[in-house]
Amino acid sequence: MEDSAVVIGASGGIGAAMTERLRASGRFVAVHALSRTETGLDLEDEASIAAAAASIAKGPPPTLVFVATGVLHAGHEPERTYKALSAEHLLRDHRINAVGPALVAKHFLPLLPRDRRAVFAALSARVGSIGDNRLGGWHAYRASKAALNMILRTLAVELGRSHPQAVVAGLHPGTVETPLSAPFRRGVAPDKLFAPDFSAERLLAVLDGLTPAQSGGVFAWDGARIPE
Repeated sequence: MEDSAVVIGASGGIGAAMTERLRASGRFVAVHALSRTETGLDLEDEASIAAAAASIAKGPPPTLVFVATGVLHAGHEPERTYKALSAEHLLRDHRINAVGPALVAKHFLPLLPRDRRAVFAALSARVGSIGDNRLGGWHAYRASKAALNMILRTLAVELGRSHPQAVVAGLHPGTVETPLSAPFRRGVAPDKLFAPDFSAERLLAVLDGLTPAQSGGVFAWDGARIPE
């Protein structure tokens, strides 16, 4: 069948690598690369998300929607203590890391076909796991990714009723050589610092292996499920 794929955040390191991987695979008749800089899709502007979805709805249906966006330290350093908490930082991280992907889902999930497998995935992070939190700190980022994980789980429940073959998943890419991770790579072992292309390859392999029974979970680059 003639299906398409959508990558949101395609100008970032992982998003760009994912776009290239998908185009090279030949699996899709079109791979839509959307970003604020290239196509005007802004996660903080719902009208721009709705317009992008309306445009894509005119062509082959997407069977993969991949949200490769996120913010960690732009304008705000991750908090090392609760004494550094600020409403502005908390709200900024939630707007981009949780609310943005939720609005993407609102406008793009209706485009997924109901008669075959389709995937909605978003970059999450291991630090968004409540059960795995042993170090503390990074309050805004952790909380926003935990919120994203709950949104993905809730989407999976609802989508499973209308799209029984669909999969919704969060993905932890590991530490990838992108601007987001640049200030935080000290102490990362060389074999645990991934090139964007390797990360994209692994994440696609993880998505290809997921079943509807696993929908709503968050999975690391090696396929392991991350605790909630």
